[in-house]
Amino acid sequence: MNKQDVRNRIERIGIIPAVRVSSAEDALFAAEAVSRGGIPIVEVRLTVPEAHKAISYLVGNVPDVIVGAGGVNDVEMARSCLDAGASFLTSDGLDAEIVGFAMEENAVVIPGTLSPSEVVRAWKMGPDFVKVVPCAQVGGESYIRALKAMFPNVPLIAAGGVNQQTASGSILAGAVALGIGAELIPREAIRRRQPDRIAELARRFTGFVGGARSQLHGG
Repeated sequence: MNKQDVRNRIERIGIIPAVRVSSAEDALFAAEAVSRGGIPIVEVRLTVPEAHKAISYLVGNVPDVIVGAGGVNDVEMARSCLDAGASFLTSDGLDAEIVGFAMEENAVVIPGTLSPSEVVRAWKMGPDFVKVVPCAQVGGESYIRALKAMFPNVPLIAAGGVNQQTASGSILAGAVALGIGAELIPREAIRRRQPDRIAELARRFTGFVGGARSQLHGG
């Protein structure tokens, strides 16, 4: 997939599941489960042991799923993730070097921001999306709505604390997509090997996104 294809899928699905697991096998289990529930995207957090190997493992074993790297905090890490086959990079803070590197490599990049000043700085760097994180702790959907009013042309991704109660509201407030971790991929469901539970959560969250978008477009 090229950069535009990756960007289009993120926009269309509207959810980026964050995978926080302890092995490549667990990451594969999570990726297959969310994909079965209608979300063919996963972001492997770099807290996963040997995350670049987990990314490579997923790229080789679930070719229909877009695999990204999350929590990238330096260029060296970014390079190893792209070399492993990652299709997009996200960070939890704003790092101009990572954004610049990803753009040079023609990879989708999603820097993390929190304040209006950071949103402006990030967007001037030319990324594909701008992530607002941690979102829930600073007002959730009301904060997204306020940022969207200030920056109507910036595609914001709400992440950090998004759950079933706030997913629809975050989309209605103006987020183009949601970053969701344990609320979508519970650790217990990984440990107990409950793919149906994860797939059902994936279906539920895609339903929230689809329903909210229908409201926005008068459908």
